[in-house]
Amino acid sequence: MSTLHRGHIFHLTGTPTVQEAAEALVEVPDGALLVDDDGVIEWCGRHADRPQLDGASVEVIDHGDAFLLPGFIDTHMHFPQVNSIDAYGGGQLLEWLTESIFPAEARFENEDFAAGAAKEFCHRLISAGTTTSLVFGSAFPAAQDVLFGEYRKRGLRGVIGRGIQTVGPDAAKPLMTSEKDAIRLTSDEIEKWHPSEAEARDALVFTAVVPRFSLSVTTETFAALGELYDHFRGRGVYFTSHLNENNRSGDGEIAAVLGSYQVETYLDTYDGRFLPGSKIGGKSLLGPRSVMAHCVHCQDSELERMAETRTSVAHCPTSQLFLGSGTMPWLRTIASGVNVAAGTDLAAGDTWFIPDVLNTAFKVHISEPEQATALHPAELLHLATVAGARALDLEDRIGNFDPGREADMVVIDPARWEPLGNSLEWGLRADDPLKRTYGRLFTVLMACNQVALTETYVRGRKLE
Repeated sequence: MSTLHRGHIFHLTGTPTVQEAAEALVEVPDGALLVDDDGVIEWCGRHADRPQLDGASVEVIDHGDAFLLPGFIDTHMHFPQVNSIDAYGGGQLLEWLTESIFPAEARFENEDFAAGAAKEFCHRLISAGTTTSLVFGSAFPAAQDVLFGEYRKRGLRGVIGRGIQTVGPDAAKPLMTSEKDAIRLTSDEIEKWHPSEAEARDALVFTAVVPRFSLSVTTETFAALGELYDHFRGRGVYFTSHLNENNRSGDGEIAAVLGSYQVETYLDTYDGRFLPGSKIGGKSLLGPRSVMAHCVHCQDSELERMAETRTSVAHCPTSQLFLGSGTMPWLRTIASGVNVAAGTDLAAGDTWFIPDVLNTAFKVHISEPEQATALHPAELLHLATVAGARALDLEDRIGNFDPGREADMVVIDPARWEPLGNSLEWGLRADDPLKRTYGRLFTVLMACNQVALTETYVRGRKLE
């Protein structure tokens, strides 16, 4: 039986770049979304123009004045940090990892503990309207198995990879393996959980190769991971890690990477150029299913190389404020042509709710000391939907409400959060219809609270 969802629709039609988002914005105040029994969108438009259907074959769900938006896509978060939001580390990134995160992640060696955390993690995703997520997983195979299993059980869409570490400080020793075991465990996980070519089109859960960051592995690890990824790349396996996050002078993450590897750029370590002088030592890990988190302090050459290889950026402004990492320069980054998607970076990012990330993004970029800019409401929606789908090479399946896409959707009811409802009902409205559309979307994204999110759907199925 098909389902007709009725509500106030916002989405970005087609496959726009972020610069084209405003032109692609669609608003349908009394809209309807027709979804077939496979969870695929058949039609989207005004309710008055809906196709004539046999009433016996269609279930109608009237969401009233609620907004229907494409499901939120989170391109960077950490499963074993589910219980570490706002953990006090006494400093920036490297101190926070050593004091708070490595010890917290070590607890996931206990399978019962990990199973409870997996249930909580998936519950929070559904509650926040995150229909698709790219997840740094645990170092422990049993913890990974319960997370993969919970995703499948709950019907979530996601890409997950075990955290790979072969070197690190004493606090990280419980998370570390030998070079040989790092490759074996990663390969085993891919074989166990990644869909076959025949299964891929209908699959919701995929795997990724995930070294924590360059300081957590060695040149030998990078060489072996390059061979492993080259072997599995054709099956649609993903790659993700961190890049240019924290730039404290002298002893911060970036200085430590450049000093340790003796390379010209941080990106070189992921691009197969991890030997001194940025000489080639192995296969590149970049590509259309590769996502680099943060990218706050990239050189122009790094941005150009990511754009060339269709490697995406997971932009995590909330996390960057928490760790004092700085602000990713918006105009310079998108001018390079690189795709930029939203990420919470849970738990350095202390929110599960992607609109909170969009709210922060607007504020940090309008406050940049150089080239400050006010992000357009359609650009914010792009960050949360289309850009995430593109980053995960799923743009033909999710990200908007075009016919043929799968019905990943969230329902936001202004009546559930009075400040939002009041702003929409009583706030000043522009005389120009297009400006009214922009203003309404801006209010929905910026003033929304998670309590207003009432329903989350993946492939047409309401998640519980």
